[in-house]
Amino acid sequence: MQHSFGKASTVAALDIGSSKVCCIIAKVSKDKRIKVVGYGYNASRGIKNGIVTDIGLATIAVGNAVQDAEQMANEPIDKVIISVGGEKVRSVLKTTSIPLNKNKPISDSDLEKVYLKATAKVNVGEYSLIHCIHNSYRLDGGELLKDPRNLFADELSINILLGLIPEHICKNINTVIENAHLDISGRVFDSYASGLACLVDDEKEMGATVIDMGGGTTSITSFKNGHPIYFAAIPVGGNNVTNDIAYGLTTSFSHAERLKTLHGCAFLTSQDSIDTINVYPVGEEDDSCIKQIPRSELIGIITPRIEETFEMVNRKLQEAGLVHDSSHRVVLTGGASQLPGVVDIAAMVLDKQVRLGKPKNILNLPDSLYAPAFATCVGMLLFDVNFSERRPKKIINKPISASGGSWADNLGMWLKTLWG
Repeated sequence: MQHSFGKASTVAALDIGSSKVCCIIAKVSKDKRIKVVGYGYNASRGIKNGIVTDIGLATIAVGNAVQDAEQMANEPIDKVIISVGGEKVRSVLKTTSIPLNKNKPISDSDLEKVYLKATAKVNVGEYSLIHCIHNSYRLDGGELLKDPRNLFADELSINILLGLIPEHICKNINTVIENAHLDISGRVFDSYASGLACLVDDEKEMGATVIDMGGGTTSITSFKNGHPIYFAAIPVGGNNVTNDIAYGLTTSFSHAERLKTLHGCAFLTSQDSIDTINVYPVGEEDDSCIKQIPRSELIGIITPRIEETFEMVNRKLQEAGLVHDSSHRVVLTGGASQLPGVVDIAAMVLDKQVRLGKPKNILNLPDSLYAPAFATCVGMLLFDVNFSERRPKKIINKPISASGGSWADNLGMWLKTLWG
């Protein structure tokens, strides 16, 4: 979406997650300074693992969040940029080449020519196209380059990264937004938006992976040379930890969530076998029924699930060839990343430098939004204001052969080349 910003413009972001729905309204000046003027959030309903499961409940959750943001901003909105996620997120690499006049340096017209050839027709199969990002070039099959202008070569290649999600998932989200009487101004993957909010420029250039730990899913976006180079997700999030606690301690889900928030941690200390916590058995509210357990028992339930989550993430990164570069950092964000000890477990399993990411790239952000849980929604504002992606001229939906494995193979080979 393009904005003129001739005068203060209003933009709105809507993050529809498995655990919460958040809407942020901001004013954008002509020099693209973003000022948050309203926000609202509430518990998510009708959404599971990033997928709409109940249109009616999801519409109510969206409407409540938007209404709260409008009341704070004292301004109604009619369009929003929305987050997209879930375990079905996938990356596809499209590579195209053109011959060059070896006696002339590469010009802007050459870059435009190869881009138009690459995006003239894109087959997305049964998916919807969310992102179309050109992030690198190659000359004569050599090293990847950000800007090949004024260089000489015989052949110029371009790499286009496509971000896809199943078409039916988008259609269900569209229905929810329409039922809430809103228009969609744009879409962005949740972990991509979180990266824009949390990463510094050097991290995006040198290489970093954002792991957005939500309620139902954990989303992954890897950056290199300033651009996303890989999208993925796994079907595990903070809600799985809560479920493990509820079943392991035979308590209600609401009490399990409270235990996780107040007493949860991802690693044991010697004190945890001494400290005790109170647990209400499921169906019992009488204080006489409380049972006391050592805190170590709670942590013993949490730790295996957190370790499993990062083991699944690590397998994704291994498949993409993103685990061997020592300079590659990991930044955790999302509500589930705030559990104490999660950063330590991630560093151990992934064998990387790991830090907790909070939204930092909008000045004077309200304190209530300065938390990993709101990184996606804040990043969506940055994406809406600062980024524009050219859509392919023609998008087609033809069945893609599963036997060739060309999508995954092509992406994996390119990523391994990128990281050497």
